[in-house]
Amino acid sequence: MVYRETFDDGTRGWYGWISNSAGPKALEYRRGVVTSRSPWWIDYNHAPPGAGYLHMVFCLSTKGAEGEHQYETAGRSQFIAGGYPTDFTNAEIQVRLRGELELRGAQLVLLLQGNANGLTSGWLLTGKPFAVTRDWSETSVVLADNPSDWTCLGVRHDRGDMYGSLPRTQILANVNVNLMFVLFPLSIAPMGPLNGDPHRLRPGKDYPVWTSQLPEGYVELDTVEIRFP
Repeated sequence: MVYRETFDDGTRGWYGWISNSAGPKALEYRRGVVTSRSPWWIDYNHAPPGAGYLHMVFCLSTKGAEGEHQYETAGRSQFIAGGYPTDFTNAEIQVRLRGELELRGAQLVLLLQGNANGLTSGWLLTGKPFAVTRDWSETSVVLADNPSDWTCLGVRHDRGDMYGSLPRTQILANVNVNLMFVLFPLSIAPMGPLNGDPHRLRPGKDYPVWTSQLPEGYVELDTVEIRFP
């Protein structure tokens, strides 16, 4: 079974993200292409002792009525409507993209998230990042269960009610929340002195940061193909 999105008919369920409180935002769209552009929100839900901070660049919900219909700015999720599998074990993902990025230590990587018993766990494919160049290029990765390729996203000190660490094989076998392309890791540099532990506070919300240390630019995506074994 193959999921293939070419964005010829809208964003079809793909979206960006504003913040925890504001939720999703529309991607820039022209026929055949979606674009995500900085500045991106600093996702602090997985601050140390979690894996760290990230930018959510492209997002797609993978299961459930809420994910299919909630995001009015994104259009209906064709992944959910098409009944595609949530077992991503050994699936192959190919993307065609281009852009201009000042990465500043980050990489564009795949994030898979699944939920079991009310706990959402994410795994980053940090061992197989996606290159972003000014010219269109295609990259394919196979989601094999190779421990050295994956990083558990974990959770910050106060979000254990929602996020946590579930086994990698369990999440790969049931990606029932979403998949994302994210920029990770981020270098968080507080702008000025802080009164407290920066990881217990929320960068960009509780204190200002030097945006010159964060990734900057844009990414254009024109094809996503997922081949399920």
